[in-house]
Order: sequence, then structure tokens, then C-alpha cells
Amino acid sequence: MSELLETRLRTGIAQLGLTINDEAVAGLLRYLTGLVKWNKAFNLTAVREPEQMVVKHLLDSLSILPFAGDGSLIDVGTGAGLPGVVIAIVQPQRAVTLLDSNGKKTRFLKQMAAELELANVSVEQARVEVFQGQFDRVTSRAFASLADMVNWCAHLLAPEGRFLAMKGQHPGTEIDQLPAGFRVEAVHGLNVPFLPEERHLVCISRAQV
Repeated sequence: MSELLETRLRTGIAQLGLTINDEAVAGLLRYLTGLVKWNKAFNLTAVREPEQMVVKHLLDSLSILPFAGDGSLIDVGTGAGLPGVVIAIVQPQRAVTLLDSNGKKTRFLKQMAAELELANVSVEQARVEVFQGQFDRVTSRAFASLADMVNWCAHLLAPEGRFLAMKGQHPGTEIDQLPAGFRVEAVHGLNVPFLPEERHLVCISRAQV
């Protein structure tokens, strides 16, 4: 990866107010290299230019870190590993499960986890409705509507866990359609460096009985 890409990544990290060590930055750039390489054959993402991948994939994923809390995390419909791989690289102490039903994408993720020696990552190929487990955080990026995400993934959420749903524009209509038993704790506007588009993170928990 070029110095330009590393500079853009480090500048964006600083603008997000994050502290990420050199080893993790190197890991992010190695993941980016793998994504660019595999994308040519497997069509993992519609974003083709590495410079745009830094912004729309790496920095976009990193922008939720201040709100991600602690504990185990599952990234449902993870696709190319966003935001799950990015979080796993910068938080190696955190157990991260990457879930997707697409075999090409999970093969890529297993290869990346091996190359980057991500001992904290588990890659699972399955439909979310049938996969079993309990997690402190359930993340998704443009995976489904909020109602569908909650309905399909409720069995994966630990009793005190949180859904972290990454959205573009403020999803007011989707929030109004949340099923009973769940509530929106907060909607955070995300300022992704170099990205002149809206981004929001919706944090959802079980409603108190």
C-alpha cells in the first residue's frame, strides 16, 4: 500500500479522535491490500478504488468505535468484513464473530484472519436466522431495516446487549417501526473524515420490563 493511503488513514484516525497503534494501522493496510486483491475476482464490494476504500470502509467502520462498548461482538451480514474485521484488528482483546451466508465472502474472511493472525476472530457461514450464540454487541452495516435486524437477530443478543446498526441518513421511519420489546437508546451522527455523506449509528437495547 502506498504512503498516500497510509497518510490518509492516519489523518482520518486522528480526525476521529482515536488512538491506534502502529501494529494495528499496519494490519488495517494489509487487510486493505487483501480486499483490493480479492475484490477483482470475488466482487466483495462495489467500491473499487483503494483511496475510497480507506474512507468508505476503514474510516467508516472505525467511526463507531467510541460507541461500541466492550464484550463479544458479532457482525451479521458482514460481507467483506465491515465493520467486524476492522474492529477485530484494532481491538485484539475482543472476541469478534463474522457471520455471512455467502461462501466466497467467508473464504476471503478466513484467509484474511489467517494472514493477519487474528486469533480473536471466528468466521461463520450461515444464515443469521439459524445461527446460534449470545453476544454483547450485534453490529450490521446496511444489512437490513432496523425492524428486520431486530427480528432476525434478537436470539443473538445477550440480555444486556446492544444492537449497533450503521445507517446512512437518519432512519426515522425505521425507528418508528421497531418491534415491541426493543427501544432506541441513542442515534449518533457520525462524521467520517473525507466523506461528504450522512452516516448514523443506531444503538438499540431490549426495553425494560
